[in-house]
Amino acid sequence: DAPPPTATAITPMPAGVQTNVPLEPPPNAESCNATESLRPPARMPAPGRMPPRSSMGEIVAHGRLIVGLDIGSNLFSFRDPMSGDIKGFDVDLAREITRAIFNDPGRVEFRVLSSAERIEALKTGAVDVVVKTMSITCERLREVSFSSPYYVASQRILALKESGITGPEKLAGKRVCSARGATSIGRIQSIQPRAHLISTTTWADCLVLLQQGQVDAVTTDDAILAGLAAQDPWVQVVGPSLGEEYYGVGIPHGKDDLVRFVNGVLERIRADGTWWRMYNQWLTVLGDSGGYGPPLVTYRD
Repeated sequence: DAPPPTATAITPMPAGVQTNVPLEPPPNAESCNATESLRPPARMPAPGRMPPRSSMGEIVAHGRLIVGLDIGSNLFSFRDPMSGDIKGFDVDLAREITRAIFNDPGRVEFRVLSSAERIEALKTGAVDVVVKTMSITCERLREVSFSSPYYVASQRILALKESGITGPEKLAGKRVCSARGATSIGRIQSIQPRAHLISTTTWADCLVLLQQGQVDAVTTDDAILAGLAAQDPWVQVVGPSLGEEYYGVGIPHGKDDLVRFVNGVLERIRADGTWWRMYNQWLTVLGDSGGYGPPLVTYRD
C-alpha cells in the first residue's frame, strides 16, 4: 500500500510583519530637553466656554475631540470584550481633556492608529491629539509638539517563563519583536546589537508571534508588556530597566495654545487626585514601577 499523504503545516505570521528591521538611532541620542513643555495658561477657560479664535474653539466647532489611540495596549487603551467599549488609562486621560473643552467627557471620537501612523495623523489633521503611550523624543519634536509628560515607563523584556531569557545579554542571536514606529527598536539595537529585530503593526501581533514560537522575546515599555502578560500566564516581564520613556500627548505643530491647555488639564489631574484614581484603576499591576506617581514637569514660557 502507498503511504498516507503527509503535509507540513506552516504557522502563518500576522499581516505586516517585517523581519529585516533596519538600524534605528536610540531615543534621545541627542540632548534637547525633550520633556520640557509650554507653561499652562495662568487662567484656564471654563469647560464649555472655549475662546472661539483658538485651537480649542476649532475643536468645539466640529463638535468633538478626535483622539488617536490604539485598542491593543491593554491597561492604556483596549476594547473591553464584555461591553465593547474602549477603556484604559489613556482613554480616561483623553476623556479628561474632552471634559475640559466641552464640559462633557463623552464628546470624543476615537480613531485607531498604529504606532507608525501617529505622527502622520497629527501632521495631516486626521486627529486633534494622540494619546497612545507616545514617548517624547527629540526626533519626534521636529515633527509634532507634545504636552508635558503624564507617565514615565521603563523599557523591559517579555519572554516565556521557561525560556531562560533574563535580560538583554540573553538576547544575542534571538528574535525580538517590537511594534513599528516605537522607540523600543533603536534602544534594544544599541544595547544588544546581536539581537534580530522583527517588527509588527501592533503589540498584540508581537504576543501572537511569541506564543507561536516565531519570536523569542518582545521588548517595549513595562506598562505595555504588563498588559500583554495579563493575557497569557506563560509569559513574564524580565530584566532591568533598559531606559525610561516619558509619555506625552501628541499635538500638531503650531497649536501652542492647545499644548498649554492640555498642560493645564494635566496640572489639574495631578493636583486633584484624578491621576492617582486613574493609576489605581488601571495600572496597579505594575506595582512599584508607578509608585513615584506622575512625573515631575519642567516648563518654558
